[in-house]
This record gives sequence, structure tokens and C-alpha cells, in this order.
Amino acid sequence: MKKRVDLPEKKYEGYIFDLDGTLVDSMPLHYRAWREALARAGAPDHVFRADEFYSCGGKSANDVVCFLNERYGMHMDAASTAADKRRIYLEMLEKEGMQPIREVVEFVHSLGDAPKAIATGSAMPGASRTLFDVILTPDEVEHGKPAPDMFLKAAELLGVAPDRCVVFEDAEPGMKAAEAAGMDCVQVRRPSLA
Repeated sequence: MKKRVDLPEKKYEGYIFDLDGTLVDSMPLHYRAWREALARAGAPDHVFRADEFYSCGGKSANDVVCFLNERYGMHMDAASTAADKRRIYLEMLEKEGMQPIREVVEFVHSLGDAPKAIATGSAMPGASRTLFDVILTPDEVEHGKPAPDMFLKAAELLGVAPDRCVVFEDAEPGMKAAEAAGMDCVQVRRPSLA
């Protein structure tokens, strides 16, 4: 199997991780849940294919629906479509489970007591607070990714200057947010959804 991430050799004072597609291999499940929820909401089949899905990585579910409405001239209810997507995702998760991204999770364990945070676009992160000092969701900041708010707040809560933190991300909006926050970024490569 192809390596998903090139781990940094440099030591940092703070480590910030995205969740979906970075710590857990949940993106295929999220994609399928989105496709089902959008079909139920009346979206045509060509809407939100893999490239669009990945371009929205790190955005809240409501923001994704608003983006699709604007882009395709649709009128899906953002709150109900986002809630339906979350429900479908949780049902799939319960039936199928999900695997951690081994290389990244092993790296997290190797960090010991170093300050660590999760800054995720997911409304309900499924991560253990025993491994992480801080877990942030879009509800806790004014602007989600690609704005730097989540990463800056994570650094603040960790008590580490932003330029002494590194972010692990799989999606372009998250990588842009890390850059805007003045942080180094390690890309976690994603598998194909085809």
C-alpha cells in the first residue's frame, strides 16, 4: 500500500490534526453519505462528484449545502440536508466502522505529552480526548476552513505560538487555513473515491 504521509523530521511545540481523512479514513463514507443525502434532497446526479467533495474539505455541512445551492441554482434546505447527511453517515459508520490512518495515529502516539489538538470540520468528532488536549469543531469559531480561525484557536488553547505549530491535513481548504495561520502543514494523501 502506498504511503499516505511523509512525517516531519522537525520537532514542533504544538501538533494540530484534522480528523476526517487525516486521522481516520472516513472520507469514502462521508462521500457516500453526501451522495445519498443530496439525492434525497433532489440534487441531480452530476452535483458533488469527488473533485467537488474534496474541494469542500473542512467546510461545515451547512456551508457545503449553501455552496451547492449557489453553484447549481438549487434551493435545498441547508439545515435539513446537513442533518440528513449526518444521520446517514452515522448509520453507515455504525454498520461498517472505519479504520484509522495507521501512519498518522502511530505518529500521534509517538508524540507522548507534546501538546496536540484536533481541528475538524466535522460537527461530531469521534476522537478520544485522552490523546488530545483540545478538540475544536466549526461551532467554536466564527469562520471555518479555509479561514485560519480553527488553527489559531487551537494554538491559543494549546498555549503555543502559531509559528511553532504544525498542521496535518488532507484537504485544500485546511492546507490554506494552515498557511493563513502561519503554520507549517503536512499533507495526508487521500485514496481515490472512484
